[in-house]
Amino acid sequence: MTDMPPAPLDRLRAIMVRLRDPVTGCPWDVEQTFQTIAPYTLEEAYEVADAIERGDFDELKSELGDLLFQVVFHARMAEEAELFDFDAVAGAIADKLERRHPHVFGDEAAKADAVSQKARWEDIKAAERSAKAQHGVLDDVPVGLPALARAAKLTKRAARVGFDWPSTSEVFAKLDEEVAELKVEIATGSSERMKDEVGDLLFVVANLARKLGVEPEDALRGSNAKFVRRFAFIEAELAKDGRTPDQSDLTEMDALWNGAKVAERG
Repeated sequence: MTDMPPAPLDRLRAIMVRLRDPVTGCPWDVEQTFQTIAPYTLEEAYEVADAIERGDFDELKSELGDLLFQVVFHARMAEEAELFDFDAVAGAIADKLERRHPHVFGDEAAKADAVSQKARWEDIKAAERSAKAQHGVLDDVPVGLPALARAAKLTKRAARVGFDWPSTSEVFAKLDEEVAELKVEIATGSSERMKDEVGDLLFVVANLARKLGVEPEDALRGSNAKFVRRFAFIEAELAKDGRTPDQSDLTEMDALWNGAKVAERG
């Protein structure tokens, strides 16, 4: 009787064990730590987001595999250090999902809409934070988040306890104030103060996005893609004359940029 091949996840975990074997494994994989692997974990998460943004689902399958491998890698290192293993990781997220969906896995009635249900989710999370003795409202907002995303999450968390402007009008007023303060520091020529004021300005923009229900990282990612697309239009138009952007000037390229905007509108 032919042995059944291992399930794909079991196979992946076995591969990780072999890669980390101190005698017969891969020297690079063996020497890695949580700290050295963390940047790769972030990179793989961004590559997943990039594949989604481009609508490339073959690539998404590959990138999700890369991200899964990161989870297996961290779990294997933790198992070696007798901290926890992959099953504990999977069990923890399963427990959390059941705990945070009492309307699905318990007796609680579902809320009327997704917004109300999300608010209930946040209430459950808040109770969990209290149980962990995290006394600060902002204690568990991850430091490793992208800065814009973390700014939005910080203001969202503060808003839950009433530290929030009533409307976007006050946010726009604060935005004007920060722009004015930045202009003052530009005039003084202090690079450190300019950096500080630019940070304040970006923080207010992230807060504005949060109040508008816009994810600032998604918005900026979209604007980045738009810039790349329109600049590619400029390059293509100049190439028709055998030229490159450095052989043009701002006036011409600005006109081509406006042409790209018109072309996008159809």
